[in-house]
Amino acid sequence: MTDVYILGVGMTPFRKHWDRTVRSLAADATEQALKDAGVSADQVPYVYFANCVGGLVTGQEAIRGQVALRHTGLLGSTLINVENACASGSSAAHLAWMTVASGQAETAIAVGAEKLTHPDKAVSFRAYASGVDLDEIGGEDYAVDRLAVAVGTGNRSRFMDLYAENARAFMDATGATQEDLARVVVKSRQFAAHNPRAQFRDQLTIEEVLASREIVWPLTLPMCSPIGDGAAALIMGSKEAALAAGGPLVRVRASVLTSGTEVAPLAGERSVAKAYSLAGVDASDLDVVELHDAAAPAELEYYEALQLAPVGEAAKLLASGETSLGGSTYVNSSGGLLAKGHPVGASGCAQLVELTEQLKGRSGARQHPRARLGLAHNAGGSIGADSAALSITILEKV
Repeated sequence: MTDVYILGVGMTPFRKHWDRTVRSLAADATEQALKDAGVSADQVPYVYFANCVGGLVTGQEAIRGQVALRHTGLLGSTLINVENACASGSSAAHLAWMTVASGQAETAIAVGAEKLTHPDKAVSFRAYASGVDLDEIGGEDYAVDRLAVAVGTGNRSRFMDLYAENARAFMDATGATQEDLARVVVKSRQFAAHNPRAQFRDQLTIEEVLASREIVWPLTLPMCSPIGDGAAALIMGSKEAALAAGGPLVRVRASVLTSGTEVAPLAGERSVAKAYSLAGVDASDLDVVELHDAAAPAELEYYEALQLAPVGEAAKLLASGETSLGGSTYVNSSGGLLAKGHPVGASGCAQLVELTEQLKGRSGARQHPRARLGLAHNAGGSIGADSAALSITILEKV
């Protein structure tokens, strides 16, 4: 297979863009990526457009990518719409990688865009709730509104209930405390303060996080990723195309995408083992990591899953400062989903934008001084006790 490189990236700020459409956001990120790569739209024959819940929030179905990218110059290329829960963006990137790696094209682009804000917040929560097995919830009663059952009567995403349940089990098993969960938020906000595209840039103390409104114990509001909008894009290409684009070269060492099986080994364990094997690295080699912290406890759980910390020692690793600004391995230097934001269809692409900028030395005050190897971990939906989709991507500065 052909080595694949990231030629250029682009990303909008993540926030509540009440006055912008999916098309506006997607076009913005796409144009940035094309400019960064030094290529024109007609030089990109394959386009993968990721959007997760546009049908539920905006009503646009079937041809979301063709509509969103209508005025970018990309129409006329092979354009494939990608929907794979919160892993939609990384799934689009995986397909772009496969296209170049297989020799089908010199370049391919992955664009992720999402509009989650809506005047009726219940619409946003219904969109989140669709990422579970609704048949399982509704059983054989096809008269039931499965989405309504999944959402329930609360004022939060169903996934926060799942994260809270997992957090309680994790705390019981490891001795982690609610203060440890708050410390995740503090770290994320410290990074986000230096990221002009992050949704939340105000720094918080542990005490302020704990004193915030409770969503479902042990989660307070800052421990939950926010509703927001945004887009991110990246162009992948061959080494020849990367050399033509100029600047430091960033190569894809491994790209793994898998689905959940509900039986051990679960998606995370399988994908991590495969990615490390393909790349010929282990967790100790990583300089920067973007992981799927849709809620604060997930970061601690994924420290163990990614082998950054031994089982039971995730909270200890966090408290040591090794994953913080100035530490040895930056985790979620973008601010993560908690602070950077989580417009779900864009999140996977945004993780790869952050890693690319770190490896190219373009991250300003949050720059890791020796960034050479980065990993992105992006999970989507749930199928039983497993992630419905899970992606691991490893990038290397060469």
